[in-house]
Amino acid sequence: MTIMEPRKHGDASDGMVGGRQTRFEGQLKVTGAATYALEYPVDGLAHAVLVQSTIPAGRVVSIDASKALAAPGVLMVLTPDDDFGLTVATDWYGNRPENQPYIPLPREVRFNGEAIAAVVAESREQADDAARLIRVSYEEAPHVASLDDPKAGEGAVTDNLSSAWGDAEAAFAAAPVQIEAEYSTPREYHTAMEPHGLTVKWDDDQLTVWEPSQWSHGMARTYAEWFGIPYENVRLISPFIGGGFGSKGAVLAYGAVAAFAARKLGRPVKLAVTRPQNFTSYGGRAATRQTIKLGATEDGVLQSIVHRGASETSTYAVWPEQTGAATPILYKVENFSSQHRVVPVNTVTPGALRGPGKNPSAYGIESAIEELAYKLGMDPLEIRLKNYADRDYQSGKPWSTRRLREALTEGAEAFGWSQRSHAPRSMRDGKTLIGWGIGCGTFPVIQAPSEAMIRILGNGRVEVVSGAIDMGQGTYTILAQTAAEVFGVPVSQVDVKLGDSRLPGSAIAGGSMLAGSILGAVHKAATAARDELIGLALSDANSPLRDTGANTLAFSDGRIGVQRGEGPSLTLPELMAALGRDELETRRNTLPDGATAQEHHQAWTTMAKVQGPTMGDYSMHSWCAHFAEVRVDEDFGTVRVSRMVSAFDCGRLYNPRLVESQWRGGIIMGIGQALLEEGLVDQRNARTINNNVGDYLVPTNSDIPDIQVISVGVPDYNASALGGKGVGEVGIVGVAPAIANAVFHATGKRVRDLPITLEKLI
Repeated sequence: MTIMEPRKHGDASDGMVGGRQTRFEGQLKVTGAATYALEYPVDGLAHAVLVQSTIPAGRVVSIDASKALAAPGVLMVLTPDDDFGLTVATDWYGNRPENQPYIPLPREVRFNGEAIAAVVAESREQADDAARLIRVSYEEAPHVASLDDPKAGEGAVTDNLSSAWGDAEAAFAAAPVQIEAEYSTPREYHTAMEPHGLTVKWDDDQLTVWEPSQWSHGMARTYAEWFGIPYENVRLISPFIGGGFGSKGAVLAYGAVAAFAARKLGRPVKLAVTRPQNFTSYGGRAATRQTIKLGATEDGVLQSIVHRGASETSTYAVWPEQTGAATPILYKVENFSSQHRVVPVNTVTPGALRGPGKNPSAYGIESAIEELAYKLGMDPLEIRLKNYADRDYQSGKPWSTRRLREALTEGAEAFGWSQRSHAPRSMRDGKTLIGWGIGCGTFPVIQAPSEAMIRILGNGRVEVVSGAIDMGQGTYTILAQTAAEVFGVPVSQVDVKLGDSRLPGSAIAGGSMLAGSILGAVHKAATAARDELIGLALSDANSPLRDTGANTLAFSDGRIGVQRGEGPSLTLPELMAALGRDELETRRNTLPDGATAQEHHQAWTTMAKVQGPTMGDYSMHSWCAHFAEVRVDEDFGTVRVSRMVSAFDCGRLYNPRLVESQWRGGIIMGIGQALLEEGLVDQRNARTINNNVGDYLVPTNSDIPDIQVISVGVPDYNASALGGKGVGEVGIVGVAPAIANAVFHATGKRVRDLPITLEKLI
């Protein structure tokens, strides 16, 4: 996939790293020329439709598919009786059980809405009609509907997510000022604009998959292992993704169903997951609850934090939504204890949704710190600054960079915080109560190896080639800017090819790790290509620059010549012609020198080589401070967010225009989390009731106020080769508590369970 020349914008510096270059692929998207996974034209398509369970727990006794098989156009019905012959694949971290079968259509039902059969027909409409004719007999079993089900219990402690230092319980008991409260968040769903689905095609034992993917290499590896074919035999193509937010980083059961059906039929198969099925084919953010106890001195110095949290998981796998993820690092405290439990319920296994763990964790601690401030009669900004963490007390390591203090002070200045009246219900505009609140956020710096290829073509164009993906965060653009800067050419002279597992390996687009990971590889490859070209220009007998006597040459303004500006200079096409070269290709990666082929494969296709924020000498994180203004109708209790100012420390910004877009997108999702989003579960049958975008409410333009974003970061070269830290996840973290705190300031009513709805304020 080659991206067309971008539209010109601004001056030439916009095309360099740090410039405000407009989105490289934007023209393709707004004109409809960008092709998404389910839009690829493939001849001879058959269409698959999933059939879901209607009970939350039990066993499929029988499936009567006779009427479906007799329906017009039906080619096949797959049920738990079919032997798929698949084998469990390696997990994210590189572990794989031996010879364990993988069953994408199980007989044992674990949650309401689990896929238990599939119909394949000539058309989507025929498959839909036939799916309604299938009759299923069940043997039902007791179920646990949700985290709030009395049968759920307390769950099991996850030791690796528990931490402690000092004596938190004793320090809390001795503290002269104490607060204790429980905070909860509901299930939340991804609701990306592009629903899930795929098209698959077999050519003998070669498998091609068109599927929206945050990780082309890892997902290709899963297909290869499921079907027992070489990794090289799978090609996963995903140049554009219509939103992912964590939901498109792994192959799911319906992918196995479609690929198996295509192989059995001997023709391509498309499976488009319906919008309701997007609520059960993969997991969103798990429901959480957490109790936080804070002990402090009378002048507001924290003495103790005691945290106890829990999140729901499925009955067949463990996914913890880490309620203690942000709590240990936001504030200085000498006595700390945190424990997290997972509670099995009959739901699809939850998954990563923007800001996993840190999001609900920040909601708890940032609500609690505000409650402490009010109990002390302190300004919420003052108490945060007074308890500023000078180092990471959890790991004992110094921060790489931490400009949260600057985020708080500069954000407060821009917001006008000094004009705030402290008492609840003290700011109003007629019958409208006005409230101001703060919420801090953080997200760790996660590092992963990546690989990139640079091609310099005879016509002077520069190609950047990688299997990395762009789901809207700007990968195409920042890679083009990096290459343009290294070669001193306009960004319009650069082409970027992404989103194909046959291309050089890349980290997953998740955990805010992709930009830092892939940019390092592209910069390394581009620098090596530039140096090779300079070497040829100085040594090749046909080079006009050979006799300049220079020790090195420089690229600038689209030309290569002597650094002092004396003597001849050539454009890239002129130099390539003089050298008689049609192409120069360089490939580099960020693995340690001497890494084996197996280590290369492991690096791109599993998370085994990923490094967390404290793997080195420092503790590395992005930081933010959100300031929210809400307006609450005094009579009706309706809440509107009327203004947001958010300040961020995300290191060096590779493209401020795109970073600001990411920050605002996270803030908008945080507004939805605070006021609208809630997965509603029928306790009788554990069914998600509002499994559509009409009933599952997300913010629209009319819900979003003016959002001002500010960067206070400085380059952090411990975090990445070019000095940036993650920007995609951190924007949502801390938004919900900022709004909840503002609602309390406006109304005097503390809402501790999200979302904040009218009936909770009456």
